[in-house]
Amino acid sequence: MTATIDPALPATHPTSTATPTAGRSSSQPGPGDGPGQHGTDHARHDAASLVETHSIDWIPDSERTGRVRNLGSIWFVGNINLTAMSTGTAAILFGAGLFWTIVATVLGSIFGTFFMAFHSAQGPQLGLPQLVQSRPQFGYLGAAVTVWIFALINYIAFNTSDAILSGAAMHSVFGIDSSLGFVIAAAGAGAIALLGYKWIHRFNKVLTVPLVLVMVLLTVAAFSNTGLALDAFAPGPFELGSFMTVFVIMAGFQLGWAPYVSDYSRYLPASSSVRSTFWWTYLPSLISGVWVFILGAVMSAAMPGADPITAFRDAADNLFPGCGLIVMIALLLGALSIMSLNQYGGSLTMISIRDSFKPIVPTRRIRVVTILAMSVIAWAIATFVGVDRFDMFYGNTLIFLAYLFTPWTAINLADYFFVRKGLYVIGEIFNPRGIYGRWGWRGQTAYAIGILAMIPFMVTDPFTGFGAEALGGVDYSLFIGLAVSGIAYLLLARTLDLTAERRLVAAEGVLDMHGLTPAETPAPDRSTAADKGTEPDS
Repeated sequence: MTATIDPALPATHPTSTATPTAGRSSSQPGPGDGPGQHGTDHARHDAASLVETHSIDWIPDSERTGRVRNLGSIWFVGNINLTAMSTGTAAILFGAGLFWTIVATVLGSIFGTFFMAFHSAQGPQLGLPQLVQSRPQFGYLGAAVTVWIFALINYIAFNTSDAILSGAAMHSVFGIDSSLGFVIAAAGAGAIALLGYKWIHRFNKVLTVPLVLVMVLLTVAAFSNTGLALDAFAPGPFELGSFMTVFVIMAGFQLGWAPYVSDYSRYLPASSSVRSTFWWTYLPSLISGVWVFILGAVMSAAMPGADPITAFRDAADNLFPGCGLIVMIALLLGALSIMSLNQYGGSLTMISIRDSFKPIVPTRRIRVVTILAMSVIAWAIATFVGVDRFDMFYGNTLIFLAYLFTPWTAINLADYFFVRKGLYVIGEIFNPRGIYGRWGWRGQTAYAIGILAMIPFMVTDPFTGFGAEALGGVDYSLFIGLAVSGIAYLLLARTLDLTAERRLVAAEGVLDMHGLTPAETPAPDRSTAADKGTEPDS
């Protein structure tokens, strides 16, 4: 039985002054919303203010600017920071040995970045934040409960890690209390996040060349460190279980970008190709990620048991006196970059969750409140965890987040590239009673099936699945989750009435149909779903 989609549901054009899609609250942003319908706060940038005024709403073509290559700086710099470098520090603890840790790091990064970069390609095509794009698969409310809550946990976990390390670095450099150090760093990052999309891009562009030079300096310091054993890079015994745990950690770090990667490509022109968006995201993120992960592992191997800040600074000081101070300041600037990305994305997620239960106008005031909330929550958790327990906290965070987002990434990409082929009714994404339903049972079911299939193959400190135990403690859960969730969703999506949906896409006139046209169909009955006694798919 096919899902019911009423072809008569009204659609709007982004340049029209038509009312929003039927059933959508008048406070909801979407195509057809001109200046004055929902306030200038998300109609355009206020010329008198530097602060971004868009948030979870659709970006009109008239406001799409920039070049795809600008993504290179944000995804290169996004990995050059204390937290990313500490990923290598956490990975070395799992006992694979330095050589095999490096091999697993490269392979895991190649794997995880592949999916993350394809999410980036969705931004220019749809002009929407990444998580809002989950509504067609998971439903208007379902996306908030299933996906966005996990995404918020993702932001909080990474921001907590940033808090711990930035506070410790501020103490190392300036001698101030770590808690105060984090407050100062969070305030700087929050200011950048509040200014928004354009300023985040500009900040990362300015940092690119200085951070590359610092990375070259730190690479020389790390590999010439006299603390490394003479046989540090010898292969040693191969332990598949430890190797795969490192693989999952590295893939998980890069998959951790997936819930917000297209937030930073959604202002690009809709004509930006999938190929160019993919490569300008994939290569910079992969190169910088592998670079910092390996450096973190190497410097930690030279100082076993040291916390990340001590290991990094001492390794740099071994090159020449004062080098450690230069490196710490540079990595703190990198931390401001990643913290601003996390606070910006976390703010959008909080607004999206709130909007799913009660539509709101996403004003600048709400952005300020949510950015502050992100900082306070991260500070509280960071104070509890502390730098001494950072490696264990961070390593487990990466593993569990990889588990949570593996089914989602499979479902979201399968829907975008193989089912709907990038064609969505943008106005209906913001309609709580629209064609995508309140609870997208296909996405929810595929996600549950994927998680259940992964559990027997998970390997964590508190739990190892019976499948993993039978396979010698090796974690294959990511591969299983991706395949099972993706295939399950593709099978369930066979009941979608895509022809009717594409008629609505064409009528809305927002997205390029890319040569795909709805099949010839009789003129639609102009009566509404309510008149027919049918309901949107839920």
